[in-house]
Amino acid sequence: MRQKLAAGNWKMNGTGAELTELKALSQIHPAASVDILIFPPATLLSRASIAVQGTAISVGGQNCHAAKSGAHTGDISADMLVDAGATSVILGHSERRVDHGEHDEDVRAKARAAMDAGLKAIICVGESLEQREAANTLDIIGGQMSGSIPDQSTGENLIVAYEPIWAIGTGKVPTLEEIGEVHDFMRARLERRFGEGVGRSVRLLYGGSVKPDNAADIFSVSNVDGALVGGASLKASDFSGIIQALEGA
Repeated sequence: MRQKLAAGNWKMNGTGAELTELKALSQIHPAASVDILIFPPATLLSRASIAVQGTAISVGGQNCHAAKSGAHTGDISADMLVDAGATSVILGHSERRVDHGEHDEDVRAKARAAMDAGLKAIICVGESLEQREAANTLDIIGGQMSGSIPDQSTGENLIVAYEPIWAIGTGKVPTLEEIGEVHDFMRARLERRFGEGVGRSVRLLYGGSVKPDNAADIFSVSNVDGALVGGASLKASDFSGIIQALEGA
């Protein structure tokens, strides 16, 4: 059985004051039956790692560089994330692909570096509204998976998150049938590429305007093993509702 996962991406939000939200979340869920991952900004990662020690929460990085070290001002290596207490890293998020021009081959190189460092790589894929309306969604997702996921991937070091770009932070959510179609497609692609064992063990997350009031319906969809949540993960009270929905799925 794949362990369900509630992942919260804080993006470029939060200072030291917001670490109280991690403490509150750990008190609400002292022994969660699902995995809980929080991705704070890099400035908080080390402090967040210390704050969640001994709790049911783990922390991860929002990005990493493909190189182990070097003249890359402003970047962070996978080994640095591990040193700061990270267990995982988000890679290929649409905001990185759009804002920073990251391509599939960039994501793949970063994922290899992350896996080599012992991190779980959460690789994000998703289509734009124009691609959705042109009925190109599965072609886009398939291409991103082929280009972004390294050959060394296993159920232990890879998680794939489907985040339709047009649903991130907009309040718009695909229908349950649309989510199911993409997640079933991703599962089939993984099984075909890596074999049934690995293909069935990789966790698949949905992300894009997940909230406490729609989480239970989303988690009822085939091959949805959890969620990658943005804004609703910033407050313990909001994220807790999503965690509870996942525990009941």
